[in-house]
Amino acid sequence: MASELKPGEIREAEVVDLAHDGRGVARHEGKTIFVEGALPGERVRLRIFKRRRAFDEALLVEILAPSPDRVEPACAHFGVCGGCSLQHLAPEAQLAAKQRQLLDNLERIGRVKPQRVLEPIRGPAFGYRRRARLGVKYVHKKGRVLAGFRERDKPYIAELRRCETLIERFATLPAELAALVERLSIRDKVPQVEVAAGDRAAALVFRVMEPPSEEDLAKLEEFGRSQGVAIYVQSGGLDTIRPLGTAAPLTYAVDEGRVTIEFGPADFIQVNRDINIAMIEAAMNLLEPSANDRVLDLFCGLGNFTLPIARRSASAVGVEGDRALVAKAQANAVGNGIGNTEFHVDNLFEPAGFGPWAQGPYDRVLLDPPRAGALAIMERMAQWRPKRVVYISCHPGSLARDAGILMETQGLQLVGAGVMDMFPHTTHVESVAVFERA
Repeated sequence: MASELKPGEIREAEVVDLAHDGRGVARHEGKTIFVEGALPGERVRLRIFKRRRAFDEALLVEILAPSPDRVEPACAHFGVCGGCSLQHLAPEAQLAAKQRQLLDNLERIGRVKPQRVLEPIRGPAFGYRRRARLGVKYVHKKGRVLAGFRERDKPYIAELRRCETLIERFATLPAELAALVERLSIRDKVPQVEVAAGDRAAALVFRVMEPPSEEDLAKLEEFGRSQGVAIYVQSGGLDTIRPLGTAAPLTYAVDEGRVTIEFGPADFIQVNRDINIAMIEAAMNLLEPSANDRVLDLFCGLGNFTLPIARRSASAVGVEGDRALVAKAQANAVGNGIGNTEFHVDNLFEPAGFGPWAQGPYDRVLLDPPRAGALAIMERMAQWRPKRVVYISCHPGSLARDAGILMETQGLQLVGAGVMDMFPHTTHVESVAVFERA
């Protein structure tokens, strides 16, 4: 009878794979063990701390033979802060692991294989985050404020002196925010701060559970001046966000500077500026819109893809479920002097209620859905009959499911798929796929 590992027992094992959450995968007598901090190709000593029916969980005790891809994490807080989970793995190896995960999902879930694997879209490994939500907490026992991301697998706020993934101007912001909030009368009523940076201006949105005093407001404004950022206060929902004083508009440029997107401090934008620029260029090359094409952009947001598409096509139709974002997309089209666009508000998860825009046909379609994917609109492809479809994905599982449906029911072929390094050092897998009518 096979022996069993007991909780707390230390043993040696070979790490054979990397799990989707960044843990190493080892096996003992046919049972999987997930090892925090271990990398594929390593021989390690591990300690079991939790036993389950299908797998065990273990902590890394010692690395007996390290992986050649193991590197020294750049961040002093790595291992405590939950913002990153892969800083101990070389960036090239991170991308290779994400590509394997994408291809595995396509084959296992969608039962499809791309005709070619696209070259990964790369950007800077550090200093890439222009958008973040930082938690803030006044800890009564310590008598001070902490600011940063949450600790790994814990609800507590990690105490950060510096974040290596935030753009350089915000790298030391967590510690500076903690020092600021500590001096406020409502220091225990500020749960989070939203960080947003455009190409020139930047903003901080302070979520407050009680109205700040006049003295608090003066301190916030002075902090904004010293940091060179606009300060906003949010007392409730998104419609309660208000600037303190005058706030310069937030904008970023794409499409070789020919399109400028204006956005609000709490609006969704792609976190990684460099990857967003490269992603749009790649999407245009894959979609291949021409001067005679009518193109549909679903989950269009602020017009991030719609406006570059419109510059290359006869017309571009953007659809988004958020009415406020659609209004801003329309304003962005006007601001850029792009007149061959139209935008519509519609819930893209309820196709029965779609408006007249859904009648089609469309020559080309671009999709940029949330993690849930675009399952609800797959059947509409038959009505639109696009020559090409480009699918931007933030979850390889939903992309794989939808890819299988497109190929099986719509006569589309998966001609290419690849990953984008939108979130280096995390386990998020961002990818792009292109389908063509056979």
